[in-house]
Amino acid sequence: MAYYNSKFLFILILYSHLSAIWSFYLPGLAPVNYCEEGKATSTCQSRVMLYVNRLNSEESVIPYEYNHFDFCTADVSESPVENLGQVVFGERIRPSPYNISFLKDISCATVCEKTYHMDRKEDVEKLDNLKKGMLKNYQHHWIVDNMPVTWCYLVEVNQQFCSTGFPMGCYVNSVRQPKDACVMNTLFNKADTFYIFNHVDITVIYHSGEDESWGVGFKDKGGRIVRVKVRPRSIKQQNEKSCQTDFTPMDIPNNMQSKDSITIKYTYSVNFTKENKVKWSSRWDYILESMPHTNIQWFSILNSLVIVLFLTGMVAMILLRTLHKDIARYNQIESADDAQEEFGWKLVHGDVFRPPRKGMLLAVLLGSGVQVFFMALITLFFACLGFLSPANRGALMTCAMVLYVCLGTPAGYVSARMYKAFGGVKWKSNVLLTSTLCPGCVFVLFFILNLLLWAKGSSAATPFTTLLALLSLWFGISLPLTFVGAYFGFKKRTIEHPVRTNQIPRQIPEQSIYTQPVPGIIMGGILPFGCIFIQLFFILNSIWSSQVYYMFGFLFLVFIILIITCSETTILLCYFHLCAEDYHWWWRAFLTSGFTGFYLFIYCIHFFVTKLNITGVTSTLLYFGYTLIMVFLFFLLTGCVGFFACFWFVRKIYGVVKVD
Repeated sequence: MAYYNSKFLFILILYSHLSAIWSFYLPGLAPVNYCEEGKATSTCQSRVMLYVNRLNSEESVIPYEYNHFDFCTADVSESPVENLGQVVFGERIRPSPYNISFLKDISCATVCEKTYHMDRKEDVEKLDNLKKGMLKNYQHHWIVDNMPVTWCYLVEVNQQFCSTGFPMGCYVNSVRQPKDACVMNTLFNKADTFYIFNHVDITVIYHSGEDESWGVGFKDKGGRIVRVKVRPRSIKQQNEKSCQTDFTPMDIPNNMQSKDSITIKYTYSVNFTKENKVKWSSRWDYILESMPHTNIQWFSILNSLVIVLFLTGMVAMILLRTLHKDIARYNQIESADDAQEEFGWKLVHGDVFRPPRKGMLLAVLLGSGVQVFFMALITLFFACLGFLSPANRGALMTCAMVLYVCLGTPAGYVSARMYKAFGGVKWKSNVLLTSTLCPGCVFVLFFILNLLLWAKGSSAATPFTTLLALLSLWFGISLPLTFVGAYFGFKKRTIEHPVRTNQIPRQIPEQSIYTQPVPGIIMGGILPFGCIFIQLFFILNSIWSSQVYYMFGFLFLVFIILIITCSETTILLCYFHLCAEDYHWWWRAFLTSGFTGFYLFIYCIHFFVTKLNITGVTSTLLYFGYTLIMVFLFFLLTGCVGFFACFWFVRKIYGVVKVD
């Protein structure tokens, strides 16, 4: 009785903790309470910090830090500490010079003034840099209370889109065809002119302390920020009142003379608005609701499920009908004369487990594939729980890299077990290649791309100290863990196959075009890619178009469907090839599902051509360089899934037939 009482008490405590966790949008993050200036306590603060992040553009893969352009800057000593994922992704969060106090409205406060004389070389370079940023449509990304400051505007009738960035300015070309940032402003009417957004109207929407869930002592003392919106404007200001009365835009002519000069005055206004209908736990909803609709995601899931059901039906038909009949017929063979009449997949029982060529390389790729697979699986699991949501910046990348490093043990174990099963004896080479080959290829390509970013002075360039930290994680943690896994892998007994292997290889008959290796591999990647291509659009859109990706539940379902599809497709094609008396299935099983990565690469090219406006050689090289890294890791993941599904299938069918 005491046991059940203690068990019930444990479940009750666990449930109460989980309820507390799920009451917030993100597990582990607590809201910040704000109060008016002069009323700050240990439980609430009056200063509202506005942070600036890197500037990026859909027309260039090269982001820049805020101070790369000649904007007003603040003391960087108060910069928040960035995690590993933020540094690798190129996020550079810095404090801004905008001074905001809770519930204190501000009307046209001056931040700073910048004067440029065309007879000074440094001023010309700074102004040209601003023009290049406006020409490429670089976007500001600001953060308040760990929320992105949004720029909301109408895209259709009664449909509002909220972007997490807003442009630094825009350019009207010689034929007066403005960019998107200028289309809605009819005042930008001068041809061959730049218009800089030098004024921002900031609206802070807060939830007051009248909610009983805040607890005793918070009522009427302040509030919590639920939304922050910005409206950028271009104003040729002369005084503080001009922010409300002067609508003349701040224009920068493209053909200024050496004797000319121009002064840009940066100002801002702040307005606090009370809105108790929006709770702190749902404050991200208005951003996420403007992203791609959930209906498309359900269509993607249903499309993938149809493919899975089709494949499952075919596999079931083969296993329950064809294979069942084959096995029953083979097991009834008793005389030697009958044995001569063997046909189909049983004919190759003496060669089906013959070690493959390049067994060392295959074992290494399998070990690395298992490492990537478990990294993706665990990362998506935590993302579904909410720990890696957009509010926790850089957490997704940090989690993935840490998991990859810590999963060296299963990589070494699988690689060693398979290499030993192939009859390999060079265990040292196997361990070294498992721990260095695939990570080394990714790191070398990443380092080359990083050199391009360094040359351009981009904020996405990973600092040298961070590269050293990554190398330390690789050689200090991942490599030793791979050795540990390989030690246990080689220590285990060799995998025993259900049938013996003949000494003399059987001759493979001439194959039809459908059962040849290359057509089979090419066909094998089509169905798995069909399950994921809709989801790929949203993933690539979030990476290259600065969209917020939050539908990890859908992604996890698609990931499971991808695993099932890769497994069933590989099993089907493997069965067809074995029936054609072709027993070289080891590499084919890996490449059949791994070829899905090729279709992923083709789709990335299509996305680059049709959806992106990236220009410039460097940006193009960076796009395809990072795409190759993603495709390579995806190739390892899908390849190992298909291989082990086929490995299980082959062992299963040859383990239930009687072989003399």
